[in-house]
Amino acid sequence: MIRLKRIYDPPSDDDGYRILVERLWPRGLSKDKARVDLWLKEVAPSPDLRKWYAHEVEKWAAFKERYWDELRRNPEGLEKLKRESQRDRVTFVYAAKDEQHNSALLLKEFLEK
Repeated sequence: MIRLKRIYDPPSDDDGYRILVERLWPRGLSKDKARVDLWLKEVAPSPDLRKWYAHEVEKWAAFKERYWDELRRNPEGLEKLKRESQRDRVTFVYAAKDEQHNSALLLKEFLEK
């Protein structure tokens, strides 16, 4: 089971293996404080897609479609993520403020299909 959590929320033992699924390191957060086990930036949305979306919720459906297309074209990154996600407890950590509209949520949904 994959859990989701904002990187700015305090880490806990319940998180298990923490995978940062962002292309850029979160602002103002030290690596020690983040307690990330793996930074897998290659499965995050491309810089062009991130800039296009710009967290504009009205683009959410199109963002989902475009991001999933990117994931389908990235078999190496997905295989690595699938291997790492086989652990007992895995948490995808992300930086977005919006907990209902973020790429980590879409990544989890993609893997669970």
